[in-house]
Amino acid sequence: MSAAPLHFQSAATIAASIRSGEIKARDALEHFLTRVDQLNAPINAIVVQDREGARKRADAADRARLAGAPLGPLHGVPMSIKESYQFEGMPTTWGIPEMKSNASVTTALTVKRLAAAGANVFAKTNVPIRLADFQSYNEVYGTTNNPWDKARTPGGSSGGSAAALAAGLTGLEIGSDIGGSIRNPAHFCGVFGHKPTWNLCPMRGHALDANLAPSDISVIGPMARSAYDLEIALEIMAGPDDIDAPGLAIDLPALREPMSRLRIAVWADAGPFCPSSASVGACVQKVAEALSRAGAHVDDKARPDFDPQKSHETFSALLLATMASRLPDLDYNRLVERAQDPNALQARWQTMRMRDWVRYNEARVQLRWAWRRFFDGFDFMITPVMPVTAFPHDHRPEGQRTIDVDGASVPYFNQTFWAGLAGVALLPATVFPAGPANDGLPVGLQIIGAAYGDRRTIQLAQRMESMGFRFAPPPGY
Repeated sequence: MSAAPLHFQSAATIAASIRSGEIKARDALEHFLTRVDQLNAPINAIVVQDREGARKRADAADRARLAGAPLGPLHGVPMSIKESYQFEGMPTTWGIPEMKSNASVTTALTVKRLAAAGANVFAKTNVPIRLADFQSYNEVYGTTNNPWDKARTPGGSSGGSAAALAAGLTGLEIGSDIGGSIRNPAHFCGVFGHKPTWNLCPMRGHALDANLAPSDISVIGPMARSAYDLEIALEIMAGPDDIDAPGLAIDLPALREPMSRLRIAVWADAGPFCPSSASVGACVQKVAEALSRAGAHVDDKARPDFDPQKSHETFSALLLATMASRLPDLDYNRLVERAQDPNALQARWQTMRMRDWVRYNEARVQLRWAWRRFFDGFDFMITPVMPVTAFPHDHRPEGQRTIDVDGASVPYFNQTFWAGLAGVALLPATVFPAGPANDGLPVGLQIIGAAYGDRRTIQLAQRMESMGFRFAPPPGY
């Protein structure tokens, strides 16, 4: 990507240019700040900035290089982070109006790790309220638009992250994902993203408050314009927190097999429950054909041995219970009252008793074993991320929203089916650009792998990138 302008280069290329002295860290930062000044307002991806702090850090990075100090793999790279991460002195609101004045007093562990590797955080990017939507809008920061079409969503909850990358406003990003929140923005905006194996990357500091417990299903992970950046960032982010470090270490397997030895399943459509649009299905077919030409054994019929709708129910129940745990007491108590209605299934999931949670967790573990058996015969599963390309902004109450799939109306939250396959089973999934679709908008597909197969899914995405499935800038950027 070195022939690309600086703002569309990979983080690895930017870092190499800074380490070699081809460009100063301060000049790289100023380049991105100028881009933000010129291009951010219409998309509203960058919502908080620390320009003076970032300038000081960039100058320090330049002095370190001149002094011959050891330089990290992201030395001097200007990057932004999702608003939900703690960064000392900057607001962390999760888009909640009541938290507008909430200034962080600490910095998230993963942000510290990236900074220690040389990254220079200069900004935060937008999110939906409580990180709970496929769109990124809130009363604190407003609405983020997709740089491919400003009338459409960039996705959520890491929508600002993906939009900033696609528009060339930042060198690297980190998001979070519980229901597809890294993956659907990567798909909608045409960038790369990685949802790690659960708890591979410690989440300490990805919180509104001082909570230390990792959240069920939820993970943090990197987003970038190149799959090579995903691997660099993951290696920095991954590894046990201090509480587990004395007895735990990670050793993630690599993808060493040639394409001719890879067994790859593809799953393009979930039937009437969550049909894929013709455009998304065509991209799945295009990728399958490219993999076959490269020598891989591709199977479009192979599936794990479970009922897909049971998998989705298990995911939905555990997801809603986890997200409801974040609600204020007043809102939660209203759900408890609503759950008395035997027809209020969603409210019952949101307020389930421990006994019911254990039963759903057992169903989850059964799913994990089904995936384990599946990966005894296959290396990867490739699926859509969402059934459609980026859809128009829809800020109506959630109960009134639907998704149009080639003229068919599909319930809004049925879209979580694809994200839930990997989410409920705690598996890694890497998104790579596979579009454009017939409407000119990006399509991303996810590569699901076995637990702790994170490097392998990312490295397959790297192979896809080398085969031409790479980032392309939106028109006008």
